Amino acid sequence: MKALKERILRDGKCFPGGVLKVDSFINHQMDASLMRSMAVEFVRRFASARINKIITVEASGIAPAIMVGNLLELPVVFAKKKKTSTMENMLCTTIHSFTKGKDYTVCVSSEYLGPEDKVLFIDDFLANGNAALGILDLVQQAGASLEGMGFLIEKAFQKGGDKLREQGIHVESLAIVDSLDDCTIRLRD
Repeated sequence: MKALKERILRDGKCFPGGVLKVDSFINHQMDASLMRSMAVEFVRRFASARINKIITVEASGIAPAIMVGNLLELPVVFAKKKKTSTMENMLCTTIHSFTKGKDYTVCVSSEYLGPEDKVLFIDDFLANGNAALGILDLVQQAGASLEGMGFLIEKAFQKGGDKLREQGIHVESLAIVDSLDDCTIRLRD
């Protein structure tokens, strides 16, 4: 997606260890117009999928997931990183955060994710694929079906996308970073 790629090159910042910072327009301060354009692109790319629910992980995936859900007029569920006392019949899994370097237990109530659901997972980044695999685990626990996964930015050099595609998952990434070597952002055409 041209607009996203241009914005990454203009405003993205690279840090040692394969970290790409896009918090000025995606995951801290958000460009709502760009977010809507990205949601429109996801709707186009997943047009043939039979979806009745959008799912994401707290917190950076919520904005793009809400935009997609709004366009498709579908409910959006986000996996919470903290168990709450009011959640009943929780489905839980552990996800390792590459950026934060720690594990999270994420949970979804089985009231909002069940066998009748055909879900689309939307998130901001795909790196090693840990969040995606965690969501896949929750979807399987619920007996739901995964119709696809959409990511704003995929870091191809971290191989998460390869793992998902090898499992036959329909993965769409709006911008693919081939390398951050020497803190130079190299995007795929």
